Amino acid sequence: MKNAANNIGGETVVITFYPHPRLVLGKNTSDLKFIKTEKKKIEHIKKAGIDNLIIIEFTKKFARTSSEGFIADSIVDYINPKVFIIGYDHQFGSNREGSYELLQHLGSKHNFRVMKVEEQDKEEITVSSTVIRNLLNNGDINRANRLLGHEYSITGKVVKGQSIGHNIGFPTANIEVADEYKLIAAIGVYACRVWYDGSCYKGMSNIGYRPTIDKSENPDSGITIEVNIFDFNSSIYGKEITISFVDWMRDERKFESKEALSEQLSKDKLHAMRILE
Repeated sequence: MKNAANNIGGETVVITFYPHPRLVLGKNTSDLKFIKTEKKKIEHIKKAGIDNLIIIEFTKKFARTSSEGFIADSIVDYINPKVFIIGYDHQFGSNREGSYELLQHLGSKHNFRVMKVEEQDKEEITVSSTVIRNLLNNGDINRANRLLGHEYSITGKVVKGQSIGHNIGFPTANIEVADEYKLIAAIGVYACRVWYDGSCYKGMSNIGYRPTIDKSENPDSGITIEVNIFDFNSSIYGKEITISFVDWMRDERKFESKEALSEQLSKDKLHAMRILE
């Protein structure tokens, strides 16, 4: 798109919808998880050097808009496109009637050219959000990152924990993720990078249930996301941090004692440092 814009002396425009149509239409939302939050998606679009981003509010009324009506009213009248770029399997408009072929017809009518992005293969895999979700659900962070083109990350607020990690020599920041639809990767221990206040730190993160900890010490048996930040000793309760996951290291497992857990964490730190170097 940037190349096409440069060729005609134009600007790039990305058009997206919010909230997600499935959330508005109530279709199969129980398993709906997003690789990126809306905030992170906007951040990545900006980082890619896109000139303009249009976020259209998706409502039930808007969902009834015909494909031709959407192109005429929301696209042509609003931004007067010269080149329209669409993914090979993208459909739009009421009942998903809009297609590449329809766009070609409308392009002739409204004087814009249509370009189709064919499916992208990497490592003999067709890149798609479904494939990436499955990789993340299986803990294959390394491959998921290669298909994403960047590191999968989780952003959240640091909340007070039981300080158990601190007591065994590995203090952790416990993360609370505000977006209930954010996809959380598989349970396990990961090498990661931690972004806080404009700086990047090395670390290791655990997603899981902390099975070694006695439940009387950890009454909340839900899934937790915690990170041990290397060479870091600031108090960041209530602050927002981003954990970028680099590689999976091992399954979460129960240890006989906190001493045995501490010994394993020392090995994990060495492993993480090797990965991050």
